[in-house]
Amino acid sequence: MKFDTPATENPIDQLKVVGKPTSRIEGPLKTSGTAPYAYERHDAVPNQAYGFIVGSAIAKGRIASIDLAEAKAAPGVLAIVTAASAGTLGKGDFNTARLLGGPEIQHYHQAIAIVVAESFEQARAAAGLVRVRYTRDKGNFDLASSLDGAIKPPAFFGTEPDSSFGDFDAAFASAPVKLDEHYTTPDHSHAMMEPHASIASWDGDKLTLWTSNQMIAWSVGDVAKTLGIPRENVRLVSPYIGGGFGGKLFVRADAILAALGAKAAGRPVKVALPRPLIANNTTHRPATIQRIRLGATPDGKLTSIGHESWSGDLKGGGPETAVGQTRLLYAAPHRMTAMRLAVLDLPEGNAMRAPGEAPGLMALEIAIDEMAEKLGMDPVAFRILNDTQVDPEKPERKFSQRQLNECLRIGADKFGWASRNPKPGLTRDGRWLVGTGVAAAFRNNLNEKSAARVRLDRAGRVIVETDMTDIGTGSYTIIAQTAAEMLGVPLDRVEVRLGDSLFPVSAGSGGQWGANSSTAGVYAACAKLRTAIAQKLGLDPAKAAFANGKVSAGGKSIALARAAADGEVVAEDMMEYGDLAQTFQQSTFGAHFVEAAVDAATGEIRLRRMLAVCAAGRILNPKAARSQVIGAMTMGAGAALMEELAVDKRFGFFVNHDLAGYEVPVHADIPSQDVIFLDEVDPTTSPMKAKGVGELGICGVAAAVANAVYHATGIRVRNYPVTLDKLIDRLPAIA
Repeated sequence: MKFDTPATENPIDQLKVVGKPTSRIEGPLKTSGTAPYAYERHDAVPNQAYGFIVGSAIAKGRIASIDLAEAKAAPGVLAIVTAASAGTLGKGDFNTARLLGGPEIQHYHQAIAIVVAESFEQARAAAGLVRVRYTRDKGNFDLASSLDGAIKPPAFFGTEPDSSFGDFDAAFASAPVKLDEHYTTPDHSHAMMEPHASIASWDGDKLTLWTSNQMIAWSVGDVAKTLGIPRENVRLVSPYIGGGFGGKLFVRADAILAALGAKAAGRPVKVALPRPLIANNTTHRPATIQRIRLGATPDGKLTSIGHESWSGDLKGGGPETAVGQTRLLYAAPHRMTAMRLAVLDLPEGNAMRAPGEAPGLMALEIAIDEMAEKLGMDPVAFRILNDTQVDPEKPERKFSQRQLNECLRIGADKFGWASRNPKPGLTRDGRWLVGTGVAAAFRNNLNEKSAARVRLDRAGRVIVETDMTDIGTGSYTIIAQTAAEMLGVPLDRVEVRLGDSLFPVSAGSGGQWGANSSTAGVYAACAKLRTAIAQKLGLDPAKAAFANGKVSAGGKSIALARAAADGEVVAEDMMEYGDLAQTFQQSTFGAHFVEAAVDAATGEIRLRRMLAVCAAGRILNPKAARSQVIGAMTMGAGAALMEELAVDKRFGFFVNHDLAGYEVPVHADIPSQDVIFLDEVDPTTSPMKAKGVGELGICGVAAAVANAVYHATGIRVRNYPVTLDKLIDRLPAIA
């Protein structure tokens, strides 16, 4: 099915099932421990051995020698694979570094060997007996000292590194009111609950991987390319994923080394990465240094916006696209954005929840608050004043929907913004300095082609098959809701099968495109199945209505199951997209409000209240969507106050590479959260008229927290995270 004209009324608009707050249908399996994750697939294949990965102890250089004698002689050892014994390996399209290093080393904890043994303990013990001598080279591990050598990168995932509209330099130079500041964001870890894990099994020359992966089709291709085998010989199975946040978009060392280990040992092998290897061996969100310049008239109209960002990655990697939202969020006739990329020898940087917008808004939305203060304006009113209903760099292109101002107004009213003392540092609650902050939220909508197969069986049950994944987002449920709505059956009559490369190729989970795209693919398959069912029952497909387990048309009403009386009725289709995304600027919007308290003596920061207001098209399942947003808000609070991968700039690794040293928020850090979804449909995105919300929820949160801390204390922190050491010597004197 081709979606190339705006959607009109269709069966989804009935909203009998879609749009209702629905508990996740796989929830009972997860809460009872019977939803098997990758490492737990004990049932999948017998006689599983255990693999343990040895990571490089240097960040840059070469392996001079590896002595495996002690390790091979250790109890229970079945096989050891290194680059010297693995044979010729390729590199996947989505990997920057090779997943098995040697003799060249590209980053710290790059995998250099896998030890396979009868038990996990034996594999781990033997891995400690692998003796490696290195020749260390000098590496570059500091972004701040690398700015002069940073280059203009090529277009990255369709985003050009630079943009220009009007005459920024002249407009900024002549602006009556100016802001010119630098902001920094550190490296971040995905810190997902489930580690990267895989079980590999060979049947002749065919490989099956039970793995934790967000994008099945991408990863099938990369596994095949890396191992040098035909794509059709690779099967990936990933029905349940315990969090990914972008860290599992691509194949990682656990999958490739499990496959190599299984081939060498002649039996299935399971591998899970320990926490230190998750931080240093897999991907992370790269650090940024950002410069923002704003020019405005005394009445508050922005005349010029300039946003430059520097980030780093391994050679061949890409930038953190932190300027993207600045090209679209506020009106100003003169504009400039630029991205520069430094080559660093740190572990690979790549996508993490809302790549680009999340760190970009951490800077931009502080700068907007700073300019509002210079102008003596309320920061909510300043944002509303500088709204735009067209793409500022392509004024002929309107936004398909843009309710940013409504998000700001509704949020301000709900949060009690009007009672706020505009002067910072003057509101107290006992020993606590109290402040409130606001930030706009923005994330582009992306549509990806997505396919599904839908079956009607003899019992009148509907079975949906697609390689779409569920990373804790509720994919099972919204897909089931879509099929139930389209075919007029109760939710409990729908079975959803996900995460298997034998199923039709979906959009996968990433980029906030998963929900809308995958359900649109199910819509297409269901539309084809509706036609086949109606024809089989002798009804006019154009007039057939599906409801209450029956199909009705022309005065006849027939049980749905009768269409499958002599065997299953099956339909498969794909939703593809025309140029509506070029005709209309499709984006999601929101506003975040935060109340924070800062201890006047110690600088300790405590969040008190958080509110998100979101405009993101039709909300397919408000219950799951709310869960997504409050989770994203929590991640944003972590980015604001505690999350930072500390770089050892001598040896090129992340020091705090476990959950003891890399702090993330806990329940005590987030006492009160609320989410409001605006009533909105966007007919330009798909027949579902939906967008995405899982990444919008993190966008702007950190800046709202930082702005609240400033309002509480009068201390502006531009270098994240906002920790007490950056406040304590500047706090107001205690009487």
